[in-house]
Amino acid sequence: MNQGKISVRYAKALFLLAKEKKSINSVNNDISFVFSLGKTISEFKLLLESPIINTSQKIKITEKIFKGQISELTHSFLNLVLKNKREMYLIDISRNFLDLVKKEKGIKTAFLTTAFSIGEEQSSEIKQIIEKHFKSKIEFNEQINDKIIGGFVLRIEDKQYDSSVSTKLKRIRTELVNTTFEKKFIQTV
Repeated sequence: MNQGKISVRYAKALFLLAKEKKSINSVNNDISFVFSLGKTISEFKLLLESPIINTSQKIKITEKIFKGQISELTHSFLNLVLKNKREMYLIDISRNFLDLVKKEKGIKTAFLTTAFSIGEEQSSEIKQIIEKHFKSKIEFNEQINDKIIGGFVLRIEDKQYDSSVSTKLKRIRTELVNTTFEKKFIQTV
């Protein structure tokens, strides 16, 4: 079974169980915490991926890490993942679970990439415009990438609007190359 399928199946199972137990919000907070640890604490990720540390040791260590910090439902789920030797997928499972919760709550994710920070006021205005357009709550993320030179790239789920200077320059270059090639080709014919 491939990695994506495993992650999605476990995430869906946890989501359905949390929904059934009416614990979506608490499990969402727990899984956000787990996801954050996996992304920011390299030692935690190494623990999960280590073939040297056996399952019982991993369970003991994770119990110490999460004691009093996560719900019993999430704790049981983590133990299940560890017992089934699927811990290397835990970060992906967490990401998939968080995506399912966003979908359930009607939240869309937007990424705005600019060459420099646009400021809180403009950021708030852009978020409001996107929410109005999509008639949905938006989780708004800003990224700075000086390689786009200017303008912006806005990605909302699977849609992207690229109004960056670097992309416009690439288009102009392509048009110039194609025009020059066409002229040379016509002259040789």
